[in-house]
Amino acid sequence: MTQSANKTRVRLSAAALVIAGILFVLYPAIRPFSDEISLQGAAAFASTEWLVAHLLAVVAFTLLPVGLLGLHNSMQHTPAERPGYWAVVLSWIGVALTLPFYGEEAYGLHVLGQEAIRQQSAALLTLVHVIRSGAGAVIFLVGFLLLGIAAVLAAVAIWRSGTYSKWSGILLAVGVGLYIPQFFWTQPLRVAHGVLVAIGCLWIAVGLWSQNKQK
Repeated sequence: MTQSANKTRVRLSAAALVIAGILFVLYPAIRPFSDEISLQGAAAFASTEWLVAHLLAVVAFTLLPVGLLGLHNSMQHTPAERPGYWAVVLSWIGVALTLPFYGEEAYGLHVLGQEAIRQQSAALLTLVHVIRSGAGAVIFLVGFLLLGIAAVLAAVAIWRSGTYSKWSGILLAVGVGLYIPQFFWTQPLRVAHGVLVAIGCLWIAVGLWSQNKQK
């Protein structure tokens, strides 16, 4: 690979992290929050904001491994290469296991909310628990576990690299690690969590861009 092509790839990875970081904030900021047992909850599910917010989350998670790939590429032939490699591998597997659940949230609950509004019946919302439970929930949790491990490995790689700010990896690892607990938080706290993840992403992106310019 030519040096020019490698620089282009690193820039794309940095851009992916920037976009992902922004979307991690927009997701909870746009997502409607209400009870999920009444027609008010059905209206939230049926809203355009619900659909858009979850699709933004899908894009954010998809871009995260792309950013980590550039990080790994910048660490080749260094002690940080191995954890960087596994961070990329586990993040891609984790995202693949996580996104089906977001599809259920985005489309399944959206259609359910629309039908509940059409029938003017909140009884349909008893299916929300069914959609969110079972094998799909287990796969979702495994996916987030792998994403958490990937973020920790990325933090280890950044720490070992000696060329990136150590705190950037730690912030990302903490943010990704808190993803499951934050689902039970209020909207302001979830937005704050999104900001935490975004800062980690943006900080790593700045490091990638800076390292790329120095080469």
